[in-house]
Amino acid sequence: MQTITTTAALADACATFANAAFVTVDTEFIRETTFWPELCLVQMASDDLAVLVDPLADGIDLAPFFELMRDQRVVKVFHAARQDIEIIYKLGGLVPAPLFDTQVAAMVCGYGDSIAYDQLVARTSEGRIDKTSRFTDWRHRPLSEEQLVYALADVTYLRDVYRALKTHMEVEGRTDWLAEEMATLADPATYDLHPDDAWRRLKLRVRKPIELQVLKEVAAWREREAREIDKPRGRIIKDDAIYEIAQQQPRDEQALARLRTIPRGFERSNAGRDILAAVARALAVPKSDLPAIPRPPQLPEGTAAAVEFLKVLLKIVVEEKGVAAKMIASGDDLEKLAWKGEEAEIPALDGWRREIFGERALELLKGETGLVYRNRRVEVVAL
Repeated sequence: MQTITTTAALADACATFANAAFVTVDTEFIRETTFWPELCLVQMASDDLAVLVDPLADGIDLAPFFELMRDQRVVKVFHAARQDIEIIYKLGGLVPAPLFDTQVAAMVCGYGDSIAYDQLVARTSEGRIDKTSRFTDWRHRPLSEEQLVYALADVTYLRDVYRALKTHMEVEGRTDWLAEEMATLADPATYDLHPDDAWRRLKLRVRKPIELQVLKEVAAWREREAREIDKPRGRIIKDDAIYEIAQQQPRDEQALARLRTIPRGFERSNAGRDILAAVARALAVPKSDLPAIPRPPQLPEGTAAAVEFLKVLLKIVVEEKGVAAKMIASGDDLEKLAWKGEEAEIPALDGWRREIFGERALELLKGETGLVYRNRRVEVVAL
């Protein structure tokens, strides 16, 4: 088992990987006490080579790794890639390309919604992942042989998973389906979220436009603070405190101190003063410019019944095509489809989703087809 601790050795390994058709990639990281994940280990494998890279080794430069991630000739294979790519984007300023996410591919191939890696390995090969080292503190050095074996297995088994899913999609003609899904993962905007959008991570426990404006201001401040000092958002201020601040809108230290979610003495800190400034900015916004509270639309009568029909149709399509329902349409999508029909702006009316589900759904809503129960199953029939 090769553990790379120098830039020269990493460059040699990446030169070998650059001649491969694909390379499987995984990372181990810690982020419990930081905002940004701390990269602790990188695993890579091709048919001819499997290595572990220690990014914590003294003097190592990950530039050869980032260059490989940028190489368009080599497919980069991940499982549940988003957090791995977030780290690569933060440290290297790039999104690996071209991408293949086996978790997404598994949904395209009918392995259910968000299947776990060990289950996917078991179902696509005879491999078995030993999960005893799953909760390792990957910052600790030296790592044990057992931990290194566990880490390397994440990319060596991934080679067989990749081949199985790739073949399945080619046989079923679904390669283009995955390409559409990879577009979001490959978009740098996915990993470069603006602090002003941080409020979208929160549940909207507000009832008035001014409360929403305060929530936006305080959430944006917390996001900037967490990034700057590299601490988890909850270590800066809890979500519940943001909700209470939005509702009570404290204007001075005394009012802030009275909030039950604010620790004693917090109102006299720099953070307390920043929060009061954020509240003041929100209160200064003219009433006409305050944001509207997002509310679900009032659906026309009969929409709920139509949604139930669409759920049955979706289940039929899922069973026929072997695709996870999550990949085709969400509950919200079905509501929009039942309400607006062809005018609904949802993924189910575009591309391959429209081909296997969208068109049939529109026919059902127009009364051109119906659902009947016979021979102990529900069928779609022309009317």
